[in-house]
Amino acid sequence: MNHGIILAPMEGLVDAPLRDILTRIGGIDRCVSEFIRVTEGQLNIGSIRRIVPESLQDWKTATGVPVHPQLLGSDPRWLGHNAALLAELGAPAVDLNFGCPAKTVNRHRGGATLLREPDTLYHIVAAVRAALPAQIPVTAKMRLGYSDTSQTLDCASALAAAGAAEIAVHARTKMDGYKPPAHWEWLARVREAVKVPVIANGDVTDVADYQRIRQVSGCQQVMIGRGLVARPDLGRSIQLMQQGAAAQAMTWAELQPWLVDFYSQVRSRVADRHAPGRLKQWLGFLARNYPEAQVLFDQVRRQTCADTLQTRLASEIAAAA
Repeated sequence: MNHGIILAPMEGLVDAPLRDILTRIGGIDRCVSEFIRVTEGQLNIGSIRRIVPESLQDWKTATGVPVHPQLLGSDPRWLGHNAALLAELGAPAVDLNFGCPAKTVNRHRGGATLLREPDTLYHIVAAVRAALPAQIPVTAKMRLGYSDTSQTLDCASALAAAGAAEIAVHARTKMDGYKPPAHWEWLARVREAVKVPVIANGDVTDVADYQRIRQVSGCQQVMIGRGLVARPDLGRSIQLMQQGAAAQAMTWAELQPWLVDFYSQVRSRVADRHAPGRLKQWLGFLARNYPEAQVLFDQVRRQTCADTLQTRLASEIAAAA
């Protein structure tokens, strides 16, 4: 399971169309899906296919990058039951979400709120591990804690002791949200406390960040979310750097066809009233690196007609040609 660059799961952002685009641009070795919420009962297979359509193509994106499904919940029995269902559908691994900071998720005992209960983490991972065939690994994603780091090592140790094959750690607490800085030094402490691989995560926005997080943490694998969304060629640039080659940053003109492709895929998956919002969301992230994205966002921010927005994108490309 040694994959260097992992595309992070980000609910409502890194969906199947964006996974497709980013993995086709290149440099990503593995993806983790948006979370699949587990309450009481068996998951609907149609819901699994909707969140992870790659499950219909051997759990891989169009370019062959593996996609691991992620479950979120707090009931060990039903998480185990549904992990077994994913295995029956051919999932190559099952990831567990103990890092989501969203208030709604935490209010229903999902995500980062469970970092206050190391024993619960243990029982969840143990139940999922017991429910899966031996060859299918269980992995987990966590933060440094809920409000502080007093239980960071207890949580990581509980996950590892229960059978997690690797642990991705976002180097902030739940209460930190996404406020800088990410505390990369804690990643090294977690890595030293457990005997399974630790994946570094948090505030990697360029190649220099990637090099620094690996140096500070000692981790071999890095999970990147917002950094890849804002700079789609970041994985490819890291890959070229590792090969000793110079990376030429993707230009706005080169990115524009990908925007059109993304928007077409989104429209095939969601109702037209929701499609413009998804495009604007990505433009908002791209504006961090592309001034042209901010200009386009400002021009379409009040546009709610999906057809009009598609025409606007086509004219943008035609004008640049």
